[in-house]
Parts: sequence; C-alpha cells; structure tokens
Amino acid sequence: MRERFIKRDIISIKDFTREELDFIIKTAEKIEKEGYNRNLLSKKCIGLLFYEPSTRTRLSFDTAAQLLGANTIWFAGIEGTSVMKGETLKDTIETVANYVDLIVLRHPYDGAARWAADITTNRMKRGHKKVPIINGGDGKN
Repeated sequence: MRERFIKRDIISIKDFTREELDFIIKTAEKIEKEGYNRNLLSKKCIGLLFYEPSTRTRLSFDTAAQLLGANTIWFAGIEGTSVMKGETLKDTIETVANYVDLIVLRHPYDGAARWAADITTNRMKRGHKKVPIINGGDGKN
C-alpha cells in the first residue's frame, strides 16, 4: 500500500479509495503512538507556494516538513515574486519544480492545484523528475 503514495499528488480527498484513507489514518495513529523519524525527509526540499494569505496552513506545513528533516523554501503572497511582473502559475511551477522535491500550493482559483499537478506530470514526461503537488487550498477547496 505504501508504494501507492510515492510521488503521488494530493489534490482532493475524493482521489483516495476507502482502503487508502484507512491506511493514512492507521499510519497517523502509529506515528502518534511511536513517534516520527526526524530524518525521514532529510536532504529533501519542499516548496510552499502561498498565493493567498495564510497563517495556520503555511506554518503547519513548514513545521511538519522541518520536524521530518526537510528544508523549505516559500513565499506567502505574491509581493516580491515574479508573479507581480506577470509570471504565470505554469511558469512558477515549472521553475520551482527544478529546486524542490514537493510543492504545497495555496491559490485563489478553483482547480489550480490539479492544474499544477498536470504541469509537473507533463514535465516528468519530458524527462524531468516528478514533483508531487499537495493542495494547500485552492479556490473554495
């Protein structure tokens, strides 16, 4: 079961089977009981791309990543980014995917996370590594 989650995008709970959700819950319970491996994500880098204001969601992902040994790069709001100069979401995802192993995306438009996942899947088809996308909130989701 574990192999189903390697390099997998996490966009919507609707994308998971009941069996997969049960596995996630049991794994979380095991981690809560036994503790977690602080080196699980060592030498990994996670991009936190928050196009909208967020406190709890961004800090939760940032803290979790660091507790598991990952480094993070992030922006919160588009100020100070090339988005202010007209860079598209596609361009940002393509660029950041060169630097990270995973992207957490929060974006104001419905479907932005799924579109970002499609972008990284298409990159993989062109010979680049697959960079999974986690939906940190998009539009009404």
